[in-house]
Amino acid sequence: MASAGPVLSREEVDRALARLTAERDAVEMALLALQDHPGLRLLDGAELTGRTQERWAVAGQGLPLLWALFDRYSEALASARAVRARKGKLGGPELAELSELLTGDAVTVPGGALPEVPQLLGAPAKLVERISLDALVARMNSWYASVLEVVSAADAVWSALPARIDLLLAELHRVQTLAASLGVHPGSHPLGDDLAGLDADLTELRTEVRSDPLALWRPARVPAQRGTVPEGSAFASPSGMVDTERFDRAGRALDGVRLELENLLRLRDDAEERLQGVGDLLQRADATLAEARRARGEVLAKIAASDVPAVPGPASALRERIVVALELRQGGQWGRLAPLLDALEDAAAKELARARQSLTEVTQPLAVRAELRGRLDAYRAMAGRLRVSEDPEVIERYEKARWLLWSAPCDLRAAAAAVARFQQSLRPAHAEPAHEETGQTPVDGQVQGG
Repeated sequence: MASAGPVLSREEVDRALARLTAERDAVEMALLALQDHPGLRLLDGAELTGRTQERWAVAGQGLPLLWALFDRYSEALASARAVRARKGKLGGPELAELSELLTGDAVTVPGGALPEVPQLLGAPAKLVERISLDALVARMNSWYASVLEVVSAADAVWSALPARIDLLLAELHRVQTLAASLGVHPGSHPLGDDLAGLDADLTELRTEVRSDPLALWRPARVPAQRGTVPEGSAFASPSGMVDTERFDRAGRALDGVRLELENLLRLRDDAEERLQGVGDLLQRADATLAEARRARGEVLAKIAASDVPAVPGPASALRERIVVALELRQGGQWGRLAPLLDALEDAAAKELARARQSLTEVTQPLAVRAELRGRLDAYRAMAGRLRVSEDPEVIERYEKARWLLWSAPCDLRAAAAAVARFQQSLRPAHAEPAHEETGQTPVDGQVQGG
C-alpha cells in the first residue's frame, strides 16, 4: 500500500506507535468512566421532555458509536503494531506501510458513523469513510464532548435540586399546617394564597427538574456540537452552573410568609394581654378626664374671668372597636385582628395623652395662682431679711396681694399686679442706705443689701 504522505523513519514510527497507544488507553478509560456515569443511567431511565429530550435524542446515540469507533481505532493500531513486530530492522516497504497506517487515511468507518462530516450539496451519501487515526481521535473527542455535556449537566442538576426541593416542600407543608391552625386559608387570607402559589411553583419546578434538567443548566460556554473539537485537553469535562434562581426565590418567599405567620402566632398568644393593656390605657384616660372635669369646676368657682376649655367626653367609638377586636379574637381571625390591635394600641395611647393635655389646660389657672402665692411668700421672707416688714406701705401692699390671691373667685390679673407692686415696695427701702453713703442714685429694679 503506497503512502500518500512522507515516509516515517523507524524512530518516528516508534514514537507515533507509543503516542497512539497511550492515547488509545486514555480514550478507553474515558469511555469506561462515561459508561458508568450516574447521569447516564438516570438519563437512560427517565421520561425526558423539553430541551433535555431534544439534546439526549442526539447525544444518546454517541456512546455506542464511540465504542464502535474505538474498536476501529484499536484494530488499526493493532495492525500497525503487527507490521512493526515482523522484523527488528524495518525496510522501505514496511516503513511505507506503517507510515500509511499511522498517518494516512487508513481507517474505514461506515458512512453514517460520522454525520458531522460535511457533505457536498447534492452529493450522494457515502457508504464508507476513510480517515486517519488522529482524525478519528478528534472525531471521537467531539462525540464524547457532546455526550458528556448532556450527561454531566443533567447529573449536576439532579444532584443539586431535587433533594433541596423536597426539603423545601416539606417545610412548606409545615408552614401550611401552622397557617391552618391560625385560620389562614387560601381565598380568605393573602398569606394563604401565597402559600398555595408557592406549593404550585415548587411542585412544577420538581417535575421540570426530573424530566428536563437541562432547562436549569447554564453552561459556561456554548454547548458542545458534533463536528467541533472542545477547547482544552481531550475528553475534558464541560463546565457550567445550576440555575437555582427559582428555587432561591421560592425559599425567600417562604421565609417571608413564615415570619408573618410567626408574628400572628405571637399575636394569638399575646392578644388577651394586649387587649387588657388597651383597656387599662382607656381607664387611665377616663380617670384623667374625670379629674379634669372636677378641676374645671374648681377653676370656674375659684378663678374669676378665666377662659377654661371644655373637657372632651370618653372615646366611645374606640370602645366599639375594642368589641370588634374581642370578637375577632374569639373567632380566631388573627389576620384581621393584627392591624386592628395595632391601631387600638396607638389610639388608646393617644387618648390618654389627650386626657392629660386636657387636664393640664384646665388646671393652668390654678397653677398660675399657686405660682403667684409662692412668689408672694418669697417676697415676704425677703422683706423680713431687709427689715422692712413693718413698713406701713409694705404691709398694705402685702395684705392687698394676699387678699386677692386667697379670695374666691380670684382675679389673676389683679393679683399678679398686686404681687408685682409688693415686690417693688421692697426695692426703694433697701436702696436708700446705699444712696446716702455713696451719693449715687440706685438703679431701678436692683435690690441692694441682703
